[in-house]
This record gives sequence, structure tokens and C-alpha cells, in this order.
Amino acid sequence: MRPRLLLAALALTVLTACTTGPSLEKQGAVTAPPGDNKHLTIGSAGFTESDLLAQMYAQLLDRAGYHTKILSVTNREIYEPALESGQIDVVAEYAATFADWLNAKAHGADAKPVGSPDLNRTMTALRALATPRGLIVLDPGRAVDQNAFAVAESYAREHRLKTLSDLGAARLPVRLAAGDECVQRPYCEPGLKRVYGIDVTAVDPKGVGTTPAKQAVQSGQDQMVLTTTTDATLGQFGLVLLADDKHLQNADYIVPVVNRSRAGSAGVTGALGRLNTVLTTADLASLNEQVDSWRRLPEDVAKNYLKSKHLI
Repeated sequence: MRPRLLLAALALTVLTACTTGPSLEKQGAVTAPPGDNKHLTIGSAGFTESDLLAQMYAQLLDRAGYHTKILSVTNREIYEPALESGQIDVVAEYAATFADWLNAKAHGADAKPVGSPDLNRTMTALRALATPRGLIVLDPGRAVDQNAFAVAESYAREHRLKTLSDLGAARLPVRLAAGDECVQRPYCEPGLKRVYGIDVTAVDPKGVGTTPAKQAVQSGQDQMVLTTTTDATLGQFGLVLLADDKHLQNADYIVPVVNRSRAGSAGVTGALGRLNTVLTTADLASLNEQVDSWRRLPEDVAKNYLKSKHLI
């Protein structure tokens, strides 16, 4: 069955509908058996990668005998409560980011982060936070979308750079194109200096992975840009990623999160789990490129990929 894409405006109903998830006073005591509703709503956060993952989840579940629709909700502050309430049944999340978000929701904005570069530790913390809210976090796959740093291919070749450690050892002055918050974020300028010994001389506030930021590195105005591991446009600017060989970045592996009372069954887990051993970071970057650069529809790109892997 072809998934229907609902208008994002319908997300407003999330705030007024009755809930079916555990009440706050009962959180921590979720004892009902996992549900297996045959009509499921898949959530998308409204950007290309999230749309693609939602489409793949929907098509895999359709193949397994479920009937799906897709709801696009661009704000986690809206779609996460909807996931708890059962208005959304399944969503693709990022392990470390979601763990920190739930931790802040439970313990306040100043709570110490629980996401880390260690995937096992991150997943343990995430599941401990999700379970009392009636959510099940399924196993992570191979694909990870985390912060990454890229340099011009010619620059990497000239200085024999393959990793961030190589850049630190080269003692080169580096002007970094990134968001202005980079000067404070531990994974950005402070982490590059502390973990890798990279001489970041300035942060050029052109944003994370934006076209102007990449053009600045391409032209030599800046030497490195903050982007993500699934950025599919680096080759267009003659840029290459430097490996995060000391694991500065958090473990933002892609994980399906489901509402336990509606979609916690073995059927849902099995259908979505088929993607885990197949989808890689490189695959996801390629799929993003097909939508963003080639202007193909996420539904078609997702279907072609799943067919190529014999999943549907």
C-alpha cells in the first residue's frame, strides 16, 4: 500500500488529542504487553533524510502487512509527545541526540548529557529514559549521521591528511567554517583543540554544511568546514571528510523508536530490523543526494533502494 503524506499542519492536533501513553505518575511501570496495531502512523521530522527514512519504514511495514500513513512534524517538541501518546507510532531518531533530548526533558535543560561516542553506553541511557514513557528503542543499524569535518581534496592531498589526527599532527593553522556556536560546543572548536591538537585560529560563522561554508573551503578562504557524515554534496565542492579517528563525535546512529502500546510487536521490530544490516552511512548520503541534487521524490528513492536490496 502506498503511504499517504499528511500535511504538517495536522500536527497541531497532537497538542489537543487525548493520550494513550503512560501518565507521568505511572511512568516507570509500563507493564501492558506490546501492541500490534495494523494501522500505523510513521513520523517524519520534515527534512530530506527524515523523509527518506519514514518512507523506507512505511514501505517495509506495508510489505509486512501493516497499513501506514506518514505524518510530517518538523518540531521534536511536538512529535515526541505525539509518539508517547500514540498519535505517531514509529519515528527514526538519532541515538545520542535523542538520549540527550529525553534526558533534558526528564531532568532539566542543565542536566549532564548522557549521549556519548560510546554506542552501547548511549543506547543503555536512551532506553532507560524511553521505557518509562512507553517507548521502545529498537536496535541501531549501520548508518550514522553525526557531525563531521571536511577539507579540500587538494589540501588533504598536499598535506597527506586522512584523519583529524593527521591534521593536528601537521600543526597547520585552520580557519573553520561552522555555526557561531562552534566556539563553545565541546564537539567543535574546543574538542578539536583538546582531542586532536588542531590549531583552530578562527571560526567563520557560515553555518553547518551550508553552501557558503563549503565554498569558503573550496576557495581556500577557510581550511575546514563542519558538516555531517551523510552530506552528499561534498564532491561537488571538491571536499573530502577527515576521519574522526579518536571518536570526538557522539554516537548518533539511526534508531527506530516505536510506541510500545501500538507498535511494540515482533512484527514491527522484524520489519524495521531488515534495514539494519543493509543501510550504511554512505548509502544514506547517496539517497540524500538523489533527493536534494537530482530532485527525485523521497518515496521513489526509498522504493528503488529497498528493491535494489531485495527488501520489498
